[in-house]
Amino acid sequence: MYNEIKATAKEKMEKAKANLMDSLMTLRAGRANPHVLDKVTVDYYGAKTPISQMASISTPEARTILIQPYDTNVIANIEKAILVADLGFNPSNDGKVIRLMVPQLTEERRKDLVKLTKKYGEEAKVSMRNIRRKALAELKEAEKEHLISEDELHLGEDDVQEIINAEIKGIDEILKEKETEILAV
Repeated sequence: MYNEIKATAKEKMEKAKANLMDSLMTLRAGRANPHVLDKVTVDYYGAKTPISQMASISTPEARTILIQPYDTNVIANIEKAILVADLGFNPSNDGKVIRLMVPQLTEERRKDLVKLTKKYGEEAKVSMRNIRRKALAELKEAEKEHLISEDELHLGEDDVQEIINAEIKGIDEILKEKETEILAV
């Protein structure tokens, strides 16, 4: 029982960390990254569809994202969705492909992105703490119902704390790496 609770907590913490990584991938750090378009959806015949499902996205140069729609009739819709998403890009098309020129980040924009990075990191840490709180409550409940011993309860509490300490340390490292990437000129 105690191992199941610990394993479940670890799995949930890994998912929270993966969500953080996904959020950080969508932040642009001054060079072309196709993942900045991951959350952009296009109205495609009445359905909200991610750009990645309706076009090929590549980065032929360090500061250019190339979007090649499978159906050229949706180029205007894709351009509109990119503008509405307010990513800081000004799309241009030649009738077959859309080019996004990634502008150099200003110092102010870099600082804003670092703040956003820290916000995402704090949300992930709060999620970790909630997972820890739930795991500890489950351990106490199992001990109260005599499914685990008092020693296993204390061992479980220590193990869950060790797991969260390791995960938070990992989050801090990820955030530091992303901040360095954003602040690099």
